[in-house]
Amino acid sequence: MRPLTIAALASTLLLAIAGVQAQQPAPTGAPTAAPSAAPAAAPAAPKGDAARGKELAYTCKGCHGVGGYRNVYPHYHVPRIVGQSDAYLKAALMGYRDGSRKHPTMQAQAQSFSEKDIADLAAYLASLK
Repeated sequence: MRPLTIAALASTLLLAIAGVQAQQPAPTGAPTAAPSAAPAAAPAAPKGDAARGKELAYTCKGCHGVGGYRNVYPHYHVPRIVGQSDAYLKAALMGYRDGSRKHPTMQAQAQSFSEKDIADLAAYLASLK
């Protein structure tokens, strides 16, 4: 099992526990915060670190780094990802992670990636020519 998979599972579990605790009602008599008038701003997308992305990309090279490689099943040409745009790579990995893009191997890989991991991978791969 990849170290990132273990870390992703652990962080998912911690976030789930924190979410359950945050949803529990406050004890009777406890002060409650007044609802804010403005909705909270969405967190900014993490900025990619190409150096860290290089470390994460070692598994990508097994398929995407082989010129002319064709996948056995389903049978198609494995796309070249080096030099693709940062935005495209992020969208593709997020799509595999959330299931909107279908490919069993890529979905399994993307499940272990955090948003920061995806930003780092995209920054590294987009920086290559």
